[in-house]
Formats: sequence, C-alpha cells, structure tokens
Amino acid sequence: MLPTSHDYRPEIDGLRAIAVMSVVLYHFGVPGLQGGFVGVDVFFVLSGFLIGGLLWGEHRDTGRIRIGAFYLRRFRRLAPAFFVMALVTAAVAWKVLLPFEYREFGKTLIAAAVYLSNILFYRSSGYFDSASEEKPLLHTWSLSVEEQFYIVLPLMMLLVARWPRLFLAVLVGAATASLALCVLVTPVDQPATFFLFPYRAWELLAGVLLAIWGHGRAQDWDAHPALSWVGLALVLGGIALIRPQGFPGAAAIIPVLGTVLLLLNGRNDNAVNRLLSRRVPVFIGLISYSLYLWHWPVVTLGTYWLGAEMTALQAVIGINLSLTLAVLSWAFVERPVRRSTRLSARRLIGGVVAGSAALLAVGAGLFLKDGVPGRFDASVSRHIAASSDFLQDFSRCAVAPDGPLAGIELCPIGPEGAPRVLVWGDSHARAWHDGIAQAASEGQTPGLLIWTAGCPPLIGTAKTESAATPAEDARCAEINAQIAAALPVLEGFEKVLLVGRWTYYSSGAGVGLDVANRIEVRHGTLTGAKAVEAAWTDTASALLDRFEEIVVLRQVPELPAYDSRIISRALAHSRMTAAEAEAALTLDPAETQARVAEAEAPIRALQEAGVVTVLDPWPLLCGDAGCSGAQDDILYFDNNHLTNTGARALRSVLAPVFGAPK
Repeated sequence: MLPTSHDYRPEIDGLRAIAVMSVVLYHFGVPGLQGGFVGVDVFFVLSGFLIGGLLWGEHRDTGRIRIGAFYLRRFRRLAPAFFVMALVTAAVAWKVLLPFEYREFGKTLIAAAVYLSNILFYRSSGYFDSASEEKPLLHTWSLSVEEQFYIVLPLMMLLVARWPRLFLAVLVGAATASLALCVLVTPVDQPATFFLFPYRAWELLAGVLLAIWGHGRAQDWDAHPALSWVGLALVLGGIALIRPQGFPGAAAIIPVLGTVLLLLNGRNDNAVNRLLSRRVPVFIGLISYSLYLWHWPVVTLGTYWLGAEMTALQAVIGINLSLTLAVLSWAFVERPVRRSTRLSARRLIGGVVAGSAALLAVGAGLFLKDGVPGRFDASVSRHIAASSDFLQDFSRCAVAPDGPLAGIELCPIGPEGAPRVLVWGDSHARAWHDGIAQAASEGQTPGLLIWTAGCPPLIGTAKTESAATPAEDARCAEINAQIAAALPVLEGFEKVLLVGRWTYYSSGAGVGLDVANRIEVRHGTLTGAKAVEAAWTDTASALLDRFEEIVVLRQVPELPAYDSRIISRALAHSRMTAAEAEAALTLDPAETQARVAEAEAPIRALQEAGVVTVLDPWPLLCGDAGCSGAQDDILYFDNNHLTNTGARALRSVLAPVFGAPK
C-alpha cells in the first residue's frame, strides 16, 4: 500500500536525514563529501514519491483530487517556517550585507516569495554575478523547483488521470524527455539544467512513477535486502564521489536510482532499513526541512561576516547553530502550525497572504532603496559606491538575428546611424562601456561594441579558463572565428578599437586577488605568450585589409590588492583601516610595468611598424608618486576593471577614435 498520513515509514525520515546532512556538511566544507549537494536530488525523489503517491491514491479512491485541500496541506507544511527564516535572514543581512548586495537580496526575497527564485538565480549566473556566499537565499532555488512541481503535477492529474494508461504514458514521456534534456544540455548550459524545473522534473517524476507503480501492484515495499544495500551504496557513493563539474547530467542518475531502490525496499527487514529507522536519523529527518532552511543563511552570512572561509572550529559552531535553529523552528513553528486544530483554512490562507505580502514589501523596499546605503558611514561609502558602480545600461544591445554576426550580442554606441567604429573586446570593453559610449556621443561618431568575457579579441584564438565553463570557452572560439569570417562583408566601418586584459592572456594568470585564475590561450599549435604574439600578427593582417585604422587601448594598470567589494566589507566590519584601504588603491608603476612588458611587446612592435595606434590611459592614472585608482572618486571596481565613473573620467584618451567633443 502507499504511504499516507496514517502509514508512517520511519526509514523515509532516515533517508531525509542522509539527504539534509550531506547538504549541510558539504556547505560547511566538511572534507570527503564533495558530492554532498546531491542530497537535494534525494529530496526531489522523496517529494515525488510522497506527493505523487498521495494524489494518485486520492484519485484512485475517490475519483477526484481536492486541489484546495492539497494546497492547504502544502501551505501548512512549508510556508510558516519559510516566512520566519526569510524575515530573520533579512534582519541579520541588514547588519551584514553591503548596499548592492542587500539590493540583490531584495530581488531574491521577492523571487523566493513567489517561488521563482530558481529562475532568478539561473538568469543571474553571469560573469560578474555575486559569489554564492553573497546569496543568503540561494538555497530556495530547490524549494521553487518543488513548488513548481506542486503546480504542474496536480494539474496533469486533473487533465488526464481519468485515462490511466494515457496518464502513465504522459508521465513516462515527460520523465524521459526531462532526463534526456538534462544529459544533453548540461555540457552546454549547466546553470539551466541545475536550476530550472524542466531539467529536474525527471527526478521528481521518478518518485511519482514509483509510487503509482506500487499502488497498481499493491506493493508492500519488501523485495530483497540487496536492493537496500545497493541503494545506500549509490546514494553514499554519489555524496562522496560526484563533483560539481558537469552536474547534474548523467551523474544525477546515481543518487536518484539509489533513492528509488531504498524506497522500493523500505519495508524489508534489513540492517540498512533498521539503521535508517533509528531514533537519531528519524529525528533529523523530522527537522530536515527547517535544517535545510536555516543552514544556508548561517553558512553565507557567517562566512561573509568572518571575511574568509570558516575554520574547522567555526564550521562546527555553524553546524550546531544550524541544528539549534532547526530544532527551534520545528518545535515552535512547523509542528504547532501543522497540528493546530484552531487554524482554519481561512486563517491559514490569510496568514500565507500576509506573510507573502510582507516578504514582497521588504524585498521591494530594499530594491527600490538601493540596499539602504545610509547604514554605513562615510569612510566606507566611497568604496561602497565603487562596488555598485559596475552595472551598465545595455538596453540598446541586442543579439543579431541574422547576417554575418548572427547570434552575437551587438551594442550600438554614440548617436544613431550606421556604425563607423567597431569596438571589439573582453570584459574590459564592458568595463569601459560608459566611457566609450560617452566619447562616441561627444564625438558624434556612431559605433558598435562587441564584448565577450575572458575572451581575447584576437583572430584565430581559443582559450581554456579556470573561471569559465567548457561551454563558455567554446563560445569564445566560435565568436572569434565568426567575427573573422564576417570582416570581409562588414560595411561602413572606418576604425576598429581593440580592448582587452592583455597581461592576463600572455601571462596565463591573474594577479593579486585573482592570481588563482588561470587561462591558456591557443593559436594554432602555439600556447601562452607565443600564441598571443602570433595572434597579434594575424589579427593586424586581417584587420588592415578591412579598416582604415587599427587602435589598441592599453590595459589600465592592475591594482593587485584592490576589490571594492572586499575592501568595503573589511571596512564595514572593522577588519581593515581606512589607511590600509587607500594603500590598496596605489601602485608603483615599475611593478606593473614589469608585469605588462611581455604582453605589450607585440603591440609595441606593431605600433613601431606603423600598423596600430596605441591609446594610453596610464598618464591619467600615474604620476611621480605612483599610480592611483582614485581621484575624487574611486575609479576601479576590482583589481583590473574600471567602474563606470572611472571609464567616464578617462574617456578623453578615446578622442583619437571618436573625435573631440563637439
């Protein structure tokens, strides 16, 4: 028979304990659990099994599904603890997060309140997106996936469950298609398959199909001890061995299959089920929802406050704090609401509406007030201003639907009209965008900007980068090849401006705060600095055939120790003095000259040969006392990118490309 509210299976709570503890310990950095995140996949199968079984059983027994009663049960089970966690997290974040981070928190609060946070996190998983430790509600993505499942499954049952064979065919087809998409799309768009419901539906449907199969066969969930041992081995093996790279994809089949086998044989009297049914794992399973809710804000806000990864002792303290909050949430929020006989349907719905409205109001307020910057004093404010001064207006940009640049995002700059200047670059072109756009407008010269993060704007190059996915690496090579092929048919352009982090490509590594970033540039059979040198020769040759002038923007000096976000946090939380922050903004020109020498050698050779014109922003940043990333305002966002203010302040260097202001 199927599990119902009257047919309690303690081993399922034990399985919940494995799932939630694997996630919690993984997030707190406990070694040996590299795949602890697969606990979420276990939860998906369990949700599908329990919810699908209850709905199917109700339909088979009564001929209908009481949608209203189903959602009231879901609200009673999930909403109260979620509301409390979200509001408490918002209150703590008031003291911890910087304005631009708190503003983004407001967006996630809104998205989580309407069960769309998984879509928001997918859409925001970009090159300059906040790191996971800056997203205290990141874990709500999985709750959104489940809520979307709670909408889709009952509606499917209402539509086709009166024809059981058709309904099963639809479920099997949907699960098969979802799994196939998950496996095929993960290599090219991992964020999509990780966050979005269509690629995760098969995991939930695996549980649903198991429940329906058991119902049809009057299954007693007692097959053979070997199934439990194999199932446990698959789940634990996934937790220990699966890596984030390339997940979910086919690797997700391992924990999903393991969970299915454990459920299938859950009533069998064997050592695995006896262990899962013991008091401690069962209790952890009972508090698993609250533990999942509370542990991630503890991880993120704790790590953020400390300014570094947690030590072993701090992780132990964090785990125990998470467990304490979970027990309190379960005892004083979850259980009382679920057991209350005085909480009528009307009151429950009213409470859910009020709680959702509160989250939406708080989130909207934080977003509209730009994260309430007045919370911090003046010594921090200028660095905070720099940390939020990196989002440009790309409303004029659009992906070309056809033509030689089809599929590439093109950003018009300057006045309307046929573009006369092509700006081609990497993330430095993005950082310079506002300065380039203003220079083009002032010079009354229309142009077109193309930028691809971490991708050298050099013909014939490909790259492998530690900070990029394989799909992003492949896209870089594709775009460079497409631009090269398009050059002969591009019309109206007179000049091309190349913008890039040239030292990064030649040296193969970042510097200072991003020294761990690695990149290997390839050009034919060459790699590294030799590949870049050869690429400059080929690029200049190809561009000379098409443009009247080739202009190269010299990379701004790198400030190894500066990042506006890190500095702002350190100042705000008294981990750094104002003098130390200012020191991070200065640099001895001789130091940076040594770093750029190799990268600039081929550019200087082309300049001396009269092939390219080099625009140099260094005189605007460097003097006898050294180079500085600050004037009246801070001009740098991090150790190598300008802020919008910085780009506008240095735009005079671009006058030879776009003309003097008119």
